[in-house]
Amino acid sequence: MRAWILLGIVVGSTVVGDLLQTVEMKRHGEIKEFHPRGLGKVIATLARRKFLIASIVFMAFSFFAFMTMLESSDLSFAVPASAATLVFETFLARFVLKERVDSWRWAGACLVACGVALLAR
Repeated sequence: MRAWILLGIVVGSTVVGDLLQTVEMKRHGEIKEFHPRGLGKVIATLARRKFLIASIVFMAFSFFAFMTMLESSDLSFAVPASAATLVFETFLARFVLKERVDSWRWAGACLVACGVALLAR
């Protein structure tokens, strides 16, 4: 039971972290300056972005929950089950971010969902 709770924390925090990061990167736009002074300016600008900072916090939380899950679960469960993030991120990409998701990606998300369901046995 503990493994499934940790898995929920890992999946949930990864999905939220990825969503916040995507939103912030779309708001910021493409980085075009790659010389040292330009990169410093970009890093300083991104360090003030609230969604990006929150994204980093969620991803760190996900990492530590995953490490805790590995202490009590088999690797053969933890890694495949954490792929459930792909299913949730596909839905969020389509319905929250309004991205185009083709049929191949939907099929892949469905296959991943079936794989995670098989792990529940």
